[in-house]
Amino acid sequence: MKGLELGLLAVGGMLGTFLRYKITESPLLFGALQVNVLIVNVIGSFILGLFFVLSTQWSLDTKYVLFVAVGFCGSLTTMSAFAMESSTLLENKQFGLMALNVLANVGLSIGAIFAGKSLMSLAAN
Repeated sequence: MKGLELGLLAVGGMLGTFLRYKITESPLLFGALQVNVLIVNVIGSFILGLFFVLSTQWSLDTKYVLFVAVGFCGSLTTMSAFAMESSTLLENKQFGLMALNVLANVGLSIGAIFAGKSLMSLAAN
């Protein structure tokens, strides 16, 4: 990996980490379910969907993939926090909330990827 690529990866990661921290520092509740992690996962997935189409249409250099997809989106989204929240809900026997958390994070994140890709494809036409 070249110095420029490492720098882009680091800057993208730093920006994504900072944004994730700001979004998750104060708990947002939907009933009894904390939704901060859901928000960052959906936003990151949407951005990744937008970027995927943009990078394909514009034939972007892979260094931009390092910056946006791996660095920024990779550090913005958080599988480990999602897994921890889900396991805590399971340990507390909050089975319905745990199922809702899993379905919302997975379903909405996949939906956000498709929404981002669709929006960018429409904008290109």
